[in-house]
Amino acid sequence: MINKSNGFVRRILNFPAIRPCDSVAVSTLLASLIDLGRRIRGFKSRFFFTNKTNARNSIRLIEALVVVLEEVRIGDLGFEASLSLCLSELHFILQKIEFLLEDCSRDDARLWMLLKSEKVSTQFRVLMRAVAVALEVVPLAGLDIGDEAADLVEFVRNQALKLEFQVEEDDRRAMVRVLEIVNQFEGGIAPESNDITGVLNHLGIRRWSECNKEVKFLEGEIGQECSSIPEGREFGFLNNLLTFMIYCRCTLFGDVDTSSTRDLHQSGRGSGNYNETFTSLDTDDFRCPITLEVMADPVTISTGHTYDRASILQWFGSGNHTCPKTGERLMCIDLVPNHSLKQIITRFQIENGVLLQDSESGAQKHGCASIKMPTGLGSVAAEQAMELLAAFLVQRLVVGTIEEQKKASYEIRLLTKTSIFNRSCMAEAGAVPPLLNLVCSDNPEAQDNAMAALLNLSKNHKCKATIVQNRGLELIVDVLTSGLKADARQHAAGALFYLTSTREYQRTVGRIPGAIPGLMKLIQDSPECGKKNALVTTLSLLMCPENQWRMLSAGLVPSVLTILTTSERENLTAHSLAILATLGENLDGAMAIVSAGALPLIVDILSSSTSTAAREFSVSLLLALCINDGADVVPILVKSPSVMASLYSLITSGTVRSTKKASSLIRILHAFNEKGSSRSTASTQEQFVHVW
Repeated sequence: MINKSNGFVRRILNFPAIRPCDSVAVSTLLASLIDLGRRIRGFKSRFFFTNKTNARNSIRLIEALVVVLEEVRIGDLGFEASLSLCLSELHFILQKIEFLLEDCSRDDARLWMLLKSEKVSTQFRVLMRAVAVALEVVPLAGLDIGDEAADLVEFVRNQALKLEFQVEEDDRRAMVRVLEIVNQFEGGIAPESNDITGVLNHLGIRRWSECNKEVKFLEGEIGQECSSIPEGREFGFLNNLLTFMIYCRCTLFGDVDTSSTRDLHQSGRGSGNYNETFTSLDTDDFRCPITLEVMADPVTISTGHTYDRASILQWFGSGNHTCPKTGERLMCIDLVPNHSLKQIITRFQIENGVLLQDSESGAQKHGCASIKMPTGLGSVAAEQAMELLAAFLVQRLVVGTIEEQKKASYEIRLLTKTSIFNRSCMAEAGAVPPLLNLVCSDNPEAQDNAMAALLNLSKNHKCKATIVQNRGLELIVDVLTSGLKADARQHAAGALFYLTSTREYQRTVGRIPGAIPGLMKLIQDSPECGKKNALVTTLSLLMCPENQWRMLSAGLVPSVLTILTTSERENLTAHSLAILATLGENLDGAMAIVSAGALPLIVDILSSSTSTAAREFSVSLLLALCINDGADVVPILVKSPSVMASLYSLITSGTVRSTKKASSLIRILHAFNEKGSSRSTASTQEQFVHVW
């Protein structure tokens, strides 16, 4: 997991120490070294869950060293060069010791640090030996210190060499027990609760929230392993530990901490894992301006603009020495890796379990992301453990108390959020029918958790059929219209989106009383995530022609226009425009859009929006309106001064689809100017259809 320390961003058990500058004054170096030693001394108040003795011994010796350093007064200047070298080396070593102590005292990486005890003890031994070597050449004659301080230096040096810094026996026994449990998982055997409780007690993990912290940390490490190494060397091992911790979380703890529930609602709303950082991002910023594809290796050139490395190198290789966006001639074509953006893209994909990419089909066509996750968990043990856990949770759903059902549905909700394999396990274990029973519960939390779990499972093809066969569509629509919590209602809309990706279910859902009115209410009154779920589900239902008149009658056009005029979120704007573009493809829809006075708003979005998707849907909508209601639309567009400029801009910088549609619209507008505006409505429409 990424960890911040003293301004550095690093992974755990990585120690990016920096050597002091050669020109730094000895007095400045000494002061900085004392400050660093005091910070290490401050770790005395921290609790170490593993490697306790090694950590305490190291702190004790550094504390003694700080006492000496605080007494140092620079003496003979003839020793200044050698003294500076020794202090610089000590400063470099103590930075690493601080990083190591910080990792050992983390409260979210206890299991990982336990299993890395061999490496950790080796690091303590190597670093303390390095301290001893540096102290051996300290020119004591150049320091104005007393005999006691000199003796203390010798004591620290001797102890640093003498102490063994080995793995503690308690840690070793706990390590062995974890590995034994993993082996049991591999054989499809559920471990004894006493065995896993013993491990957690050793690590001081006694609450659901503490266990969940370990899960989040391991998920982050797996994400980093995937992004940095295509076939991560520790991917399978990390997955074993992750599954072990998830198994503990689901089977040992009956209550979910209040703080953890709050964290879930803050970080996992709707159909994905949305946190405040990522929901505020425009994913168009992840795309290379040249190829419009998500950047795999973003690099920044001297103008400050960022491109994917492969595409900008191809640009330069073609003889271009300008910035593709600004046209500015480049005096230097050096590429600077944009690590921050790469990390943001990677973490966005990990957090949402998606790979952002262009696609002509399904939800992706309308700006939604597709799932791309491993089909398995990376090891036999992890996969077997998840199957055992799925059976355990489904059993709790079937015969448990309401509290046990609530907890089981909550865990299923978490486990199925981003993992295809976990969804498959839950489907095979028969999770769908008891979850459908639970959405009828009069307990708001139970209903919400069950509905969120069904939302995740509705992405699984087998689960879709099971939901429909068990009257799930009607039950989900009931939650959509009268769910006990707002979250449950928006989860219902999200589930309907995935279910209606199957064409035969689009007609079925559209005919259920309350389905379309429920979506309209969600579009009008819900928070942003609810609006988004309702919009994408509405768009899916519009793929069935008979649903279009139902949507128009329910007031879809005014509702969508309200979002366009009030929302500043690019994703809501794009989804709203996609809906209008779909409606505009038939005469009734086009007339409803024009009658609602939407034309000036669409033209304004086309000319001012920075979102590629919004501009593309805008030009699609305008083209559809010209084809279906040309007599009213074309004269207005011809008189708009910004339309032509926006269309030509799309031709030069838009996607292939938007370029084609912009070209068609330009031909229509030119034809109107050339032949005059006195033609009849019928002949005008006939000509436009011919041009299209």
